[in-house]
Amino acid sequence: MKTVDRIYEEARAIPETVQREVLDFVEYLVHKLQKENAGWSELSVAAALRGLEDEVWPEYRNEDMKEKWQ
Repeated sequence: MKTVDRIYEEARAIPETVQREVLDFVEYLVHKLQKENAGWSELSVAAALRGLEDEVWPEYRNEDMKEKWQ
């Protein structure tokens, strides 16, 4: 039996008030995972950009940014 099926079966056997507590805990875990994933994403971007602040970059004007159509 899959874990999700087992959770479903166990949850059906408990009172609704306790089911709400289980739901609250599941929502907490989802939020926690999203927060952790966001933290890893920020860390990845920071690692990818590390050292670039010392690079010399050309300065662009607004005119340089406009695409030229032939």
